[in-house]
Amino acid sequence: MSSRILVLATLGLLPLTGCAAAAVGAAGAAGVAAAQERTMGEAFDDATTSSEVKARLLSERGGYGEVDVEVSGGLVLLSGRVNTPEQRVKAEDIAWSVERTRDVANEIRIEPPGGFVKNVSDEITTARVRAALFGSSSVKSYNFNIETYDGVVYLMGIARSRGELQAAAEKASYVGGVKQVVSFVRVRDPRPQAARLEGGAYQDAPAGAYAGEQAGERDLLGGAY
Repeated sequence: MSSRILVLATLGLLPLTGCAAAAVGAAGAAGVAAAQERTMGEAFDDATTSSEVKARLLSERGGYGEVDVEVSGGLVLLSGRVNTPEQRVKAEDIAWSVERTRDVANEIRIEPPGGFVKNVSDEITTARVRAALFGSSSVKSYNFNIETYDGVVYLMGIARSRGELQAAAEKASYVGGVKQVVSFVRVRDPRPQAARLEGGAYQDAPAGAYAGEQAGERDLLGGAY
């Protein structure tokens, strides 16, 4: 496998596809939730959080037009680009200012505007990954939300099992144009899951392993570390 895959989950995450829910409204979010491993209450809370974060970003003067917001179980994922480090920090502060926010994953990069062509390329990649998951018999595609930035694919939502999580990450990594897959996905299990999949080796990491944290000791599940 040429692409690196990072599969991470934070403590206590609940399932949701935030951006999709926000796009169709509360009624639509409830309908999508019925097809997913989540409750309508979780869908509504995350849709509301997503809408509030986006609205507060847009109310700021310039610089946040290329910041994307996804919410899953109270985790707010910020991706895209801004012009300065100060704007990156400000975007995270705004996400934290929303009442229902439980955690923030700040994946925003400090870069000049990407332009129409680059943004369209990422949208095409997202569509291809979505199609790959939809066509997989081992993955319930409704359980996953997909965001792409500069070839890096972010997965959010919930998996019915660790096998489904691994299958989704692998399917995404095989899609042309995907440089890396980073997944903030919770397995429907009493224990929060955090794992890393790279070069075909799949291993557990302690709950709470998060972007940049040291995962500590791991138990290997197939493949060599």
